[in-house]
This record gives sequence, structure tokens and C-alpha cells, in this order.
Amino acid sequence: MDAIVGIATFIVNNVLNQPAYLVGIITAIGLLALRRSVGQIIGGGLKAAMGFLILGVGATTVVGALEPLGKLILGATGARGVVPTNEAVVALAQEQFGAQVAWVMIAGFVVSILLARFTPLKYVFLTGHHTFFMATLITALLATAKLSTFGMIAVGAALLGTIMVVMPALVHPWTRRVTGGEDVAIGHFGSIGYIAAGTAGRLVGKRSKSTEDMKFPEGLKFLRDSMIATALSMVLIYTVAALAMLGRVGRTKAFAVMDATTVGEYIMAGIMQALLFGVGVAVILFGVRTILGELVPAFNGIAAKVVPGALPALDCPVTFPYAPNAVLIGFISSFTGGLASLGVLMTFNAPMGLALILPGMVPHFFTGGTAGVFGNATGGRRGAVVGGFINGVIITFLPALLLKVLGSLGLANTTFGDADFGWFGLSVGYAVKLGSTSGLLVLALIVCALLGGAIAFQRFVVNRGWDPGATRESHLAEVAGKGKGPAAQPAAAES
Repeated sequence: MDAIVGIATFIVNNVLNQPAYLVGIITAIGLLALRRSVGQIIGGGLKAAMGFLILGVGATTVVGALEPLGKLILGATGARGVVPTNEAVVALAQEQFGAQVAWVMIAGFVVSILLARFTPLKYVFLTGHHTFFMATLITALLATAKLSTFGMIAVGAALLGTIMVVMPALVHPWTRRVTGGEDVAIGHFGSIGYIAAGTAGRLVGKRSKSTEDMKFPEGLKFLRDSMIATALSMVLIYTVAALAMLGRVGRTKAFAVMDATTVGEYIMAGIMQALLFGVGVAVILFGVRTILGELVPAFNGIAAKVVPGALPALDCPVTFPYAPNAVLIGFISSFTGGLASLGVLMTFNAPMGLALILPGMVPHFFTGGTAGVFGNATGGRRGAVVGGFINGVIITFLPALLLKVLGSLGLANTTFGDADFGWFGLSVGYAVKLGSTSGLLVLALIVCALLGGAIAFQRFVVNRGWDPGATRESHLAEVAGKGKGPAAQPAAAES
């Protein structure tokens, strides 16, 4: 038994928990199904894996640049509370449930492939670290139920496999709007925030132009380069936050954050981090393009042989190249929404015993940036702003509510940060509290409801080509037609 557990743990920690390996393997399988040569299979798999590693390098750079910014903002505002961190809560849970998490993740991945094969939900979830995070959350919640080890793994696998195919399906009309119909889906557990952002964009942005159509004066046309615009925006944010913290806490504490000894060093250290942030975003975009260049063609093989009609469900930065300006707008708006929500919690003295959730720069950048892209796709600039803001509100209140469930497990010092961990964790957590029999019945109902709802949504909404941005497109086309003047009307009538 120990050897089997060791093998499972090795596979999870060294293969399935490494997105680069997972994507490389999937790409190789697809090319093998297409009967490519050995060289093409090895080359395609390696290039896809390296694309993910490139994306990871960019993400690490972005995270490293955001960490001191978070400290500066907290120092400037004086807020105290919990910063949602997926990695931290997973590390705590691993000490108690490591082996169970390994088996739940492996079995859940198998369940998701079976569901993709035998249901209309043809999505293969390839974001390995998010699969690992969700497996950890589910296992930690099920641990309070009086289940056998086999029962815990079986129930956990059913829950994990279900959510892995359901969420890409529910968000897919908006994903398709973002990508222009490319054969790729979103496999990221922030999807409720993206759906909310896309819906908000549809409601508020009918007449709003795209973030990518911003017109700059002659002297500012260099800002049309997304890398430059991102870097300059972050320089401004860093400088304001640094000066605000310096004015509030004084030199000693402020300088300690940036490891500086003078005001000049302190400001310039912030500017360097802002520029590194811009570099990190550029690297992420390059990594995404590399992945798509190899993975999407290879998926034709998987669609034809392993899971007919399958789509790869990838990490949220896959959307960044479609609207780079919207990423930055969504990030800033999401962070603003997080601050506003924190203000509400503080004003009402943390009602219902909720913790104060401090805005974490990493979740607000990745999920907020993606929400900005989705909001822009259906509502232009206004949609990007409102969609990002709503995402910020969601990833403040849901983690606060989830913390009440995780607190009983001794994990009260941190919580999961992305939206789907919140609502799904609450559903599973409160079902488990009902007891073994009632809890299992409710969990079964949750699985059936999610699968049934997603299958119906896939058949009657996704497969019929519903476009959440169609009304906006029609309005913009109408405005453009009117702008052409009377001379253009006869030609339009003929067509």
C-alpha cells in the first residue's frame, strides 16, 4: 500500500501538478493520434511544454513585482486582515491530507476525461495547478465527513471531475466571443467572475468602444504598444503607493519594504519593479502564443481519436493577447473593487463574523485582468471597467464566506482566492456539515445538477452559437452604417 501511495504521490507532484509536463504530454498524444513522425511528436510536445515554462517565467516575474506593491498599498492604507493565497492554504492542507489529495487528483482527472468522452461536455482541463488546488479543497472539506478512504476518493473524484468539465462549458460563449471562435476553452477556477464580467459588459457597454481602439494624440501614440502602456501605468501606481506609504509610516518602515536607504533608492526600486512587471506580462503573452501554436493543432488528433470534438481548457492568461489593454484596465478595476469591498466590511465591522479580506495583487491581476478582457469583449471599455470591478467584489466576499467553512479545519489564517473555489467550496462544505447520509445525498444532487445544467447549456446555448456580444455588435454596425451618410444607404440595401 505504501508503494502505491508513493507512486500516486510522485505522479501528482512531478507530472500532473506540473502544467508544462501535462500540456506537453497532451500535445504529444494529439500528434501521435495524427500519426506524425517521431521527431514531430517529440518536438511539438517539447515546444508546448516550453511554452508553458515561458508562461511560468513571466508569471513568476509578475508575482515578484506585485508582492512589494501589495506591501506598499497595505502600508499606505493601514489595513489588516487575510490575504487569500491558494498556495498557502494548499501547503497547510497537504500536511494533513497529502496522500488523499494525490488520489483524488488522479481519479478526478480520469473522471473528467470520461465525462468529456461520453457527454457533450468536450473539454479537457489542462490547468494542472488549479486541478491540484481544487483537489486539495475538496479533500479538506470531505475529511470532516465519516467516510472510508475509498469513499472519500470516489466522492472527491466525482466532484473534481464534474467541476473540471462544467466550468469550461458554462463560460464558453464568452470565451468564444473573446477568441473569435478559436478552438480553445478556459480551464481556470475564476470562471464565475468572468461570466459576471461578460454579463455586466453586455448590460453597460452597448455603445462603448473597445479598449483596443483607444486613440492617442500624436505625441502619445507610443502608448499603443501594450508593453509600454502597462509598464508606464505600473510606474505611476508604484510611485503613488510608495509616496503614500512613506508619508504614512515614515522612512524606516517604508524603506524596509523596498530594501532602500534613501528616498531616491526607495522610489527607483519601485520603478524597477514596475518595469519588471511589464516585462513579465510580455513574457506571458509570448508563452501563450507558443502554447497555442503547438497545442491547438495537436488537439485535432485528440478530438478525432481520444475524445472526439475535444477542446483544450487552458489557464486564464491565454486570453491576454486578445485585448492587452483590457488586462491592465481589468486588473486596476478589480483591485479597486477589492478595496471598495474591504471598505464595506470595515464600515460594517465585519458582519456575520466575516474576515477582512485584503486585496491580493496576484488574484486581482490574473482574474481581474481576464475579467477585463471578458468585459471588453461584450461591453468595450465600460465593460472592462465594470466587469473588473465586479470580479474584485466577488473575490473579496466569496473568500470571506469560504473562510468560515475552512476555519473549522484549522486553516483560518488563509483561504482560496479565486471565485469558483468560493462558491463550490461553500456548496461542498455545507453539504458535508449535514452528516454522512444527508451530506452524500446533497453532494450527489450537486453533481447531478451541475452536470445536467451544463449539458443543457452546452446543447441549447453553446452548440447553437449564442453570442453574448451580438447586441453590441449590431448596435456598433448600425452606428457605423449611419455614419456613412445617405450615399452609402443604397449599397447597404443591395447587400
